[in-house]
Amino acid sequence: MYDLVVVGAGPYGLSVASHAAAAGLNLRLLGRPMASWRDHMPRGMFLKSEPDASALSDPSGAHTLAGYCAQRGIEVAHGSPLPLDTFTEYGTWFGRNAAPPADEQTVTRVSPCVEGFVLETAQGERLTARAVVLAVGVLPFAQRPPALGGLPTELVTHSTHHRELSRFAGKDVTVVGAGQAALETSALLAEEGARVRVVARAPRIDWNAPPQPLARGRLTALRDPHSALGTGWPSWVWSRLPSAVRRLPASTRLHIARNALGPAGAWWLRERFETAVPTLLGHTITAADRTAPGVRRVGGVLGERVRLWLAAADGTASTLETDHVVAATGFTPDLSRLGMLDSSLREGLRRVGTGDAPWLDARFQSSCPGLFFAGLLTAPSFGPAMRFVHGASFTAPRLLEGVLQHRAQTATAVTGVPASPGARETERQVARGPLGGQRHTRPAAEAPSASGDGTGRLPAPVSGSKDAPEAVDARKGGSRAE
Repeated sequence: MYDLVVVGAGPYGLSVASHAAAAGLNLRLLGRPMASWRDHMPRGMFLKSEPDASALSDPSGAHTLAGYCAQRGIEVAHGSPLPLDTFTEYGTWFGRNAAPPADEQTVTRVSPCVEGFVLETAQGERLTARAVVLAVGVLPFAQRPPALGGLPTELVTHSTHHRELSRFAGKDVTVVGAGQAALETSALLAEEGARVRVVARAPRIDWNAPPQPLARGRLTALRDPHSALGTGWPSWVWSRLPSAVRRLPASTRLHIARNALGPAGAWWLRERFETAVPTLLGHTITAADRTAPGVRRVGGVLGERVRLWLAAADGTASTLETDHVVAATGFTPDLSRLGMLDSSLREGLRRVGTGDAPWLDARFQSSCPGLFFAGLLTAPSFGPAMRFVHGASFTAPRLLEGVLQHRAQTATAVTGVPASPGARETERQVARGPLGGQRHTRPAAEAPSASGDGTGRLPAPVSGSKDAPEAVDARKGGSRAE
């Protein structure tokens, strides 16, 4: 029986595992380190985030991206984009030096049991744990336009399906989307020799401005503060006050999660893109089908093409034929995409408002005691910072607090003996973490209560906490929303 199993070994999973190992928990970390970054992003990309906002989190704060680069003579500067491969290598190094070894197994099922949870892997292992953290990254939540849903992957793919783009040399490729992934992927395709265009619903492409100097006058800094997510007061709030975001009404948080820090291109990409990639903006894909084989030769071989049916903002209809469509259309935090979760467990989880992201308490615990989430699925609770690596520094120490408190409460439920004040103080000390230069600590008494009825059924959701109003019983399939 493990105290904790962390599923996923990306920036969030590695950060949580680093904090948990330092706290002395008996844990397993399952997943391929930095898999989505190593295997699912086109070679040649750059980090959009500033390097000083892209460090993973360890309790000592000693394993930073800046420190890693300094040791290797790699220049890191404000306003200078860092190659994605450098960040991926840093994350892999972090995993070797600041986290427990990752076991490269694929989790296929997470089910509740009397003691906590049972996890099964594709490799045949069966584990039990008191607590589970799902830090599965963004890949399960890749979103494609519905009109493209019926076409095979030979003709339509998501941008995360490609590490190498050279296979598209000489082909006609249509990239769908107007965010950084669409714009940078299309620029890289053009540089690989593809005939590429961008199609987007947006009437224009937005570009981020170059970052302002770190050293500025006090009035300028007050009017337009700098933050890890960019300049301006909204970005400052998203990056520095995720706990405050969580206390907003559910409908407001869902609106923020869907609209804040929306699609935009990095300033350093603009010239590369605009000189190489034509655009068709203000157009929505209403339908798509395949042309008959033999209509056109693709790479010297008779093959099918994709025909897109487009509608302009003024209602004008048109069609477009292309060899391949790349949907760079982002990710949707949706619990229904997590096929690894036992269906009764997944359906019983409380949701945020009318959305399909899990409700979470202040320490990232869901309405099922012992089940924690990290990363994209937490954005509707804590705001846009959870869509970026920067959010890992906020998440890891607070989530660890929740795991420690859950462990103490389950021990009390079994033995009837509450944890000693000294033990609770130790838990507060090991769970502390930085946020904006402050040390983080919360009294253990604020922990949500957990329960187990000894039946092997799904435990009741968190209740009794000031952070968990209107909790419902997941076993009875009650209201799923806040």
